[in-house]
Amino acid sequence: MAGLFETTPGGGAAIALDEVEVSILRSLAVQMLELIGPGPADGPDADPLAALFAEGPTTPPDDPALARLFPDAYGTPGAEPDDEQRAAAAEFRRYTEPDLRARKRDDALAVVRSLDGFSAATAGGRGGVLRLDAEQCRHWLGALNDLRLTLGARLEVTDDAEDERLYRLPDDDPVKPLVMAYLWLGAMQESLVEALTA
Repeated sequence: MAGLFETTPGGGAAIALDEVEVSILRSLAVQMLELIGPGPADGPDADPLAALFAEGPTTPPDDPALARLFPDAYGTPGAEPDDEQRAAAAEFRRYTEPDLRARKRDDALAVVRSLDGFSAATAGGRGGVLRLDAEQCRHWLGALNDLRLTLGARLEVTDDAEDERLYRLPDDDPVKPLVMAYLWLGAMQESLVEALTA
């Protein structure tokens, strides 16, 4: 299994993880939750009905990582949108971003919960095999994609050719740990897709 997902009966997948890998994955998922931010109904006095009718922002996020997670739906990436595209993107964002944020939050939280349950089950050990059912796999797939997009934005990766640049970084480069996490998550994501489509 060696740190890559394999198919399990019932449409799930399993992966061998050690304590360090669990710690890194959990830390990244928690950071994703912090980046996305709380939902409108996340407080103790929150009104679920008000959250249902809440509207989202109309402008893209300033943070490049959030902009990659929540891109404009209209216009050409990298090109300046015209007024019509800007208005359509704002309207689309206003009604869809709250749900998209909630889904991304749910995905990251599912990863944290499954890792917490795994850590409790393997307490005092050196890791083990994490088994996910089909629903957990869908959450993991979404979270791994979001984590890669976020790290890619931080590393300013724009296309596959950029990935080659990452392989050639010297070991003493300060971004090397981010690069290693980015590449590791990519391999994990690819193996999960393969496990789910096998």
